[in-house]
Amino acid sequence: MPTELLYQKDSYLREFEAVVVEVADNYVVLDRTAFHPTSGGVDKDLGVLVRGDAVHEVVDVVIEGDVVKHVVSSTAGLAPGIAVRGVIDWERRYRLMRLHTTAHILSAIMYRDYGALITGGHVYPDYARDDFDLEAFERELFERAIEKVNEVVRQGLEVKIYWLPEEEALRIPGITKLALKSLPQAPYLRIVEIPGVDLQADGGPHVRNTSEIGTVRLLKVENRGKKKRRVYYTVEP
Repeated sequence: MPTELLYQKDSYLREFEAVVVEVADNYVVLDRTAFHPTSGGVDKDLGVLVRGDAVHEVVDVVIEGDVVKHVVSSTAGLAPGIAVRGVIDWERRYRLMRLHTTAHILSAIMYRDYGALITGGHVYPDYARDDFDLEAFERELFERAIEKVNEVVRQGLEVKIYWLPEEEALRIPGITKLALKSLPQAPYLRIVEIPGVDLQADGGPHVRNTSEIGTVRLLKVENRGKKKRRVYYTVEP
């Protein structure tokens, strides 16, 4: 039974009700969840599952196929059919959202200005890193790119999320900025659009408006080998 991914419909959902579907030694599967698993280059959510007076800390979230597994501090008292309340660590989630949307803006600018695709990367709560397939290794190039990202942030653009039929989505140029990853096969693809800036198929949480990001700051740039330039950045405050 696939897990219903509530965070794909509402990234701002902090609490939710769900029913336990499966319990193992260290994880719980729910019929629906707002917990984002580590996937798509974005780190997992943390938080708790609550049943009455019992609080089960969620220490990891993973996805296997179309099932999300919540690794918990204890499964005592949990069983299939039991209702629980999930509570997201919102401070962590919101930083992931701000950095994830930043990553989309940066990848769009790098693709538009330099034809660079992403070959790897990860969004953590404190910072993000991306690898680009780029010939030149110039810190100034990334400094200019981050300046352009901040210009987009200051415009206060709406971040739109909607679904398109797969065939229609795949006709859109630049629907993915990833060099080595193909899109999942599905009847409909979830689209994240920042009008005039970026349009990508994506399954993770985002802010509603670029103004929520704050100020994007370049941390460092590394040369990771032939055509592999790594950039680290964060958002403030």
